[in-house]
Amino acid sequence: MAKFRGAVVVNEERCKGCDLCVVACPCDVLALQPKEVNNRGYHFAYMQNPEKCIGCASCALVCPDACIEVYKTTEK
Repeated sequence: MAKFRGAVVVNEERCKGCDLCVVACPCDVLALQPKEVNNRGYHFAYMQNPEKCIGCASCALVCPDACIEVYKTTEK
């Protein structure tokens, strides 16, 4: 049986740093960028621990601005 890994893509310019995706992630994958801000002045979400992502898409479901896409990849 194939193992799945997740890959989260955040549209950094649309993200307003509301922190909902960080809280919703069961695997502690996402965090808010501590030093960088986007063009709107918000600290945006990014994959802090990409190796932990299981592709559950909880982060994308709670995102109010729909700026998160989750992909599942197969490990060989």
